[in-house]
Amino acid sequence: MSTVTFQGKPVELSGQEINLGDRAPQVRLVAQDLSEIEIASGKHVQIIVAVPSLDTPVCATEARKFNERAASLPNTEVIVVSMDLPFAMGRFCTTEGIKNLCVASDFRDKEFCRRYGTLIASGALAGLSARAIFVIDTAGVVVYKELVSDIASEPDYDAALDFAELVARNSCSN
Repeated sequence: MSTVTFQGKPVELSGQEINLGDRAPQVRLVAQDLSEIEIASGKHVQIIVAVPSLDTPVCATEARKFNERAASLPNTEVIVVSMDLPFAMGRFCTTEGIKNLCVASDFRDKEFCRRYGTLIASGALAGLSARAIFVIDTAGVVVYKELVSDIASEPDYDAALDFAELVARNSCSN
């Protein structure tokens, strides 16, 4: 079981730990329009951005930053995953002008969080997702992972996006 912190206090995570080189589990999530979004579909390079809730300042900032850079990435799909209800996610995207990424809810059965090891099992945020980024290549393999050490901190945007861009450009040239 992995551990991160929330404002300095230890928080246990549950679910399967996903590591670099692992085959990414295929998971279906609910989009803001109630359609399904598939993680690890193999159609594009995917940047999966797991956040506790878009209704928090750090998560909102993270979504805005990924939205700004997502449009320039070739053959890449950015998906922000949270436990927020699809309607709230839709409202967030409309209010914030989010158009270059998808938002997906894991509220039904927490399958993403369980299969990717990001489900918070203890503390004030139990039942939500820890903050993490996964990059999945077109072969369905996890090629980048950042489990943010403190849930209240932002991830390393440049590292994730630069790596995803490199993977996407290589997949376009093959």
